[in-house]
Amino acid sequence: MASLATADICDSNGKHVPTGELRVLQPIFQSYGQRRAFSGPIVTLKVFEDNVLVRELLETKGEGRVLVVDGGGSIRCALVGGNLGQIAQNNGWAGIVVNGCIRDVDEINGCDIGVRALATHPLKSNKKRTGEMHVSVYIAGALIHEGEWLYADNDGILVSKHELSV
Repeated sequence: MASLATADICDSNGKHVPTGELRVLQPIFQSYGQRRAFSGPIVTLKVFEDNVLVRELLETKGEGRVLVVDGGGSIRCALVGGNLGQIAQNNGWAGIVVNGCIRDVDEINGCDIGVRALATHPLKSNKKRTGEMHVSVYIAGALIHEGEWLYADNDGILVSKHELSV
């Protein structure tokens, strides 16, 4: 799926920013993975220092979707590593946005997916299977709902209530 440039989306759809139909995430994420630009319908997940549910979702068919993980902004451990990056690629996920950390950066950078995260951290997460799937999350100054559309490139990340065209 070809991604639209976020700057072009903002230029063409700027009237939707004040209404909240188009939201611009705060520029707090670092870019990883081979896909510098990606987009797709959003699947949401809320966890804290536990990545069991992350794995469970990435092991399903991605079908070009984007997993948005609200990790509570924790920078004490990683929620996604190289194995999960490979699983996401193999299952057809377009990308992963993590409000938290990742690890195995060299492995993730070798995967044909887009990944955005706050930082890197070598420590793996807990494995208690705590968290919530398919719930609204609030990250980077925006409320994000399952089924909305995410657009990411080197200029930033946008969330739209609907699929967009320029």
